[in-house]
Amino acid sequence: MKISSAALLGTLLITQTSASFADNSNGKNLYSQRCAVCHGADVKGTGPLAQKSNPPTPDLTTAAFRKRLEDYPGVIVSSIILRPSGSLIPKTLRENGVKIPPHAWSVNDLRDLNQYMSGLISKK
Repeated sequence: MKISSAALLGTLLITQTSASFADNSNGKNLYSQRCAVCHGADVKGTGPLAQKSNPPTPDLTTAAFRKRLEDYPGVIVSSIILRPSGSLIPKTLRENGVKIPPHAWSVNDLRDLNQYMSGLISKK
């Protein structure tokens, strides 16, 4: 059985779209559950705890952050793994009585969250 190029391309597009949707759904869920409390649904630092941290949660849609994301595409993932702000996030959560359960990050989780957040940032 011979498959035409058009049929093969259509199958690939459907498969990629489905995978992208699933990845984006995971990224959105992770963001909503773990990040939006400070960064807000709009990634502009508008979450309920945004002004309760010191320094306040940054707006990730600024030109400066967009440039940083362009220059260093891994900045979102490195912030999750390396926690350059030290204990700021756990301290802010603790001081405000917010409990976010620990999460065993997978490579797919990190990729999905980066993809989702990058999409939000680029829309602004």
